[in-house]
Amino acid sequence: MSTVVLYEDEVTIPDGIKNLGAFRRWLHSKQFPETGRICYLNGQVRVDMSEEQIFTHNQVKQEFNLVVGGLVKSCRLGRYFPDGVFLTNTRVSLACQPDGVFVAHATIEAGRVRVVQGEREGYLELEGSPDMVLEVVSTSSVEKDTVTLRDLYWQAGIGEYWLVDARGDRLDFTILRQGPSGYVATRKQAGWIKSRVFGSFFRLTLRLDQSGNPEYTLSVR
Repeated sequence: MSTVVLYEDEVTIPDGIKNLGAFRRWLHSKQFPETGRICYLNGQVRVDMSEEQIFTHNQVKQEFNLVVGGLVKSCRLGRYFPDGVFLTNTRVSLACQPDGVFVAHATIEAGRVRVVQGEREGYLELEGSPDMVLEVVSTSSVEKDTVTLRDLYWQAGIGEYWLVDARGDRLDFTILRQGPSGYVATRKQAGWIKSRVFGSFFRLTLRLDQSGNPEYTLSVR
């Protein structure tokens, strides 16, 4: 039986959400909430209604959207999907909204990821195993991002898991790659991290802008 974990505020969970299929039917229905982050993680419905932090979450995502999304488009590597797209994987009973997802053209052509059409209009989810996912840690998502999703993304066969934690005084950017029994952190070289998926090195740095607020730069070489 599914369990429900709520973080702040409330949302109504329909009766009968006992498996991924039931969750996906709810996802495609008119009753599914338009706000909040609601996911299904191996038998557990998790609802996070906490507000998004501007500088430690929103602006970090924006930098990756601009740089990685721009790289993918300019080099015609595939598709980069920013925060908001639903990713499902039936093998590990997963449905969530990563902060970023990259799917190579070859992955789509091989059928490892497919775009699922909504019941009423448009397309609502990606199903399968993309090449890379990004998560930016927030206070309400520490355990989910660093433990639960780390294990589920690995089991789902996702090539790289990019994990960023911009809270506090230390900026932490890690590229986790597939290992035999779990993800393994890629070793940094003078702050640069090699991505096997993109065949490039990446480095995330932080400085304060003229107002004294954090400003992030993702460099690629």
